[in-house]
Formats: sequence, C-alpha cells, structure tokens
Amino acid sequence: MKNKDVAEHTFTLTNNDTGESWELPVLEGSVGPRVIDVRRLYADTGHFTYDPGFTSTGSCQSGITYIDGDKGELLYRGYPIEQLAVESDYVETCYLLIYGELPTHEQKAKFNHRITYHTMLHEQIHKFYQGFRRDSHPMAVMVGVVGALAAFYHDSTDINDPQHRFVASTRMIAKMPTIAANALRYSQGMPFVYPRNDLNYAENFLYMMFSTPCEEYHVNPILARAMDRILILHADHEQNASTSTVRLASSSGANPFASISAGISCLGGAPPMAVPTKQS
Repeated sequence: MKNKDVAEHTFTLTNNDTGESWELPVLEGSVGPRVIDVRRLYADTGHFTYDPGFTSTGSCQSGITYIDGDKGELLYRGYPIEQLAVESDYVETCYLLIYGELPTHEQKAKFNHRITYHTMLHEQIHKFYQGFRRDSHPMAVMVGVVGALAAFYHDSTDINDPQHRFVASTRMIAKMPTIAANALRYSQGMPFVYPRNDLNYAENFLYMMFSTPCEEYHVNPILARAMDRILILHADHEQNASTSTVRLASSSGANPFASISAGISCLGGAPPMAVPTKQS
C-alpha cells in the first residue's frame, strides 16, 4: 500500500574499505514489509544496487493492490478479495480500483452505463481480424487489435489529459471482452457477435463468446456469476510483469492503448495456452 516516511527508523550502510557510512531512511506501508529508501544511493555513494528481477525491490508507491501469495492475501484498496467476490461485481471493482473507494448506487449506475455503451468496436476493426491466420495465438491477436485502437480513437490518446486517460480506461474495460470474444470467434470461423446492452458485463462476455445466430442463447446465471468472480480475482495483480511493462511503456509517453498492448505482450510470455484450431 502507499508508503510514508518513518523518520525514527533508518539503516546504516558502511563502506568497509573507507569507513564511510550513510543513513538510509526506512519507508513503512500500511501493510507489508518495510522498505529501505535507496533513491539517493548513487548520488551519495556513487554505487547502484543490483537486484535482478526486482526480487527485493519495490518499484513504486501504490495505494491500489496488496498481494502476499504465501499468506493467500489479496487486497484491492484495502478491501479483502473475499469480500469483493461475495458482495461486489466486476464493474464495481473496476470503479474501486480507479477511484479508490466503492461507488454509491448513483455512481455505480453512471459508471456501469458508461461501460455498457462503450462495448462496441469500430466496424472497421472487424476487418482487422482478417489479417491474422485462423490459428493465430489469441494473445498475439489481442496485442495487434488493442494496439490498433489508437488509430481509431484519437480522442483518448493524450496521457497528460485527465479526461483522455479516463475515456481510454473506460474504453479498455468496456471493449476488452468484445476484442477477446472476436479473437475466439475468428479462430473458429464463426461470425462475430455484437454486444448487448441489456446484459451485464460477465453475461455479455459469455454471450459474445458462445452464442450462435442459428438459435437463441440464454446465459447461464451460475456461469455468469462464476465468470464475474474470475474477473474480480484478475482485475489487478500489483506490480507483476505485465503491470510493470505497462508502467514502463507509458512512462515514455506512449498512448494508453500501446501501453496496454505492451502489457499483453508481456503477459503472453506466460506458459503457452492451448490454441483453438477448430474451423467451421
């Protein structure tokens, strides 16, 4: 969680060759281990730290997510994941992650409306899928399509504009299920399914993935709730590889869609998934 200076705690670093020593301040979060602040280490000592893989390094201050895998703890803005999985839904959890607090009924309705009415893709993006092989890995397709969004939505690419950042964020939340469902449908030789505004987030995703134009499709509410909980569990994962990649890419001034595409590329480096090859 967010760190704060703890003036009464310091570490002393000593150069055993010269006898010089430096006091390093300690930062303490609301949860988790304390952190030795080495930001001035090079300026004061002329030395860097060496920590391949950031195994003992905190790369930023964050008030969003806390994870302790060994203890099975996952907190979003201080809320235990068990509580959110039972009492909230995915869209409400997204609001919590973005704004730092759970929405009121009115705020949730407004945010949900915004997500619902941004689920469609620009029609020309559908043609973009045709440039991929049918047996392309879904992650590769996601990288290409998400990165291409910047060519279609010019009104939300300025990372220095708060409104642009907000619009890009809500667009990504809204359109990602549509993009993912289209990737599956394309690999199967099935027609794309347009989102429906009368379905909730998880229901819409399942509908776009598995419905067929040949018959009416009813979303199983048990499966929809299970999918919603899966999405909640994966809504944020602290400073993992893909999150760190997005932060690094965006720090160069890259637009939000390019940065998210870079994160998907990094996530694609995980153990390979089975690639659907069925064609109708």
